[in-house]
Amino acid sequence: MKIKKIGVLCSGGDSPGMNCAIRAVVRTAISQGLKVDGIRRGYQGILDESFEPMNASSVGNIIQHGGTVLQTSRCPDFLKKETRKQAFNILEKHDIDALIVIGGNGSYNGAHELHKEHGIPVVTLPGTIDNDISGTEYSIGFDSAVQTAVEAVDNIRDTAHSHERTFIVEVMGRKSSAIATHVGICTGAENIVLPFDKLDDKKIAGDIKRGIERGKSSSIIICAEGEKSGLSYRLQELLQKNHQLDAHVCVLGHIQRGGSPTAMDRYIASSMGHMAINVLNDEPKAKAICYEKGAVSAKDLSLCLEKKDKYKPEKIDMVNTLSI
Repeated sequence: MKIKKIGVLCSGGDSPGMNCAIRAVVRTAISQGLKVDGIRRGYQGILDESFEPMNASSVGNIIQHGGTVLQTSRCPDFLKKETRKQAFNILEKHDIDALIVIGGNGSYNGAHELHKEHGIPVVTLPGTIDNDISGTEYSIGFDSAVQTAVEAVDNIRDTAHSHERTFIVEVMGRKSSAIATHVGICTGAENIVLPFDKLDDKKIAGDIKRGIERGKSSSIIICAEGEKSGLSYRLQELLQKNHQLDAHVCVLGHIQRGGSPTAMDRYIASSMGHMAINVLNDEPKAKAICYEKGAVSAKDLSLCLEKKDKYKPEKIDMVNTLSI
């Protein structure tokens, strides 16, 4: 089947750099004589028939903006086989021959099931700040999220030093340690707390007190949010109750999702969007665009369906060594 028209959507959480990928997808497709429909609000947009014909001007002046011009959402109904059948029928109705999906693990699985059940060619691009998609070393938005968090922690450290305080700074990462470990290293944090590790308040308190003894006036602890809220406040409580140490909690939250994408995210997202169209033309099956060993490549989508935390214990060891 010759592909004449593609649909492009963003699904799940937004991430800086999605607009760069959309821009590259649209303009590369147009350069190859393909028509493009932007689908608003992810998979839900298919069901709502929220399609928008796109041209080169549609994606002008968006490369520097965070979020996604197509908007995004989570669509639990897409887990149902009958819903995916409905979506396929709607795509056929609008003459869409292939689908480009920018998103995370859930978005990948939705695209894979849609292809497996109905044969429509799909290409996925990793768009998640958590950097937890298997098969790729990097996902769009991760560098921007880390940079935003680093800048925030730098500001907090100024206040921590001025008032001789300990701050527990909570960063995003429900099931991923990536943001916490990178931010911890880049900000010179004294400790990193991950939700799947045992909360060792005794060690953390010992590190803080050791720093005080050698003249340190403040400490920064980076804490990943985890699936259950309250880890940062639990640590704050333990430090006060068991060790008589006061600590302030600062939850960075969704500021890490927004903001202009970094140069790295712009470059990788643009490269991935460009390759997505070339892969679609060369081999219209189910593919995932990946970043490995400094290069963008494509592999079977079936190899990239699992959420995978790229946790490396040696990174925590590095933090412990550098914070003495």
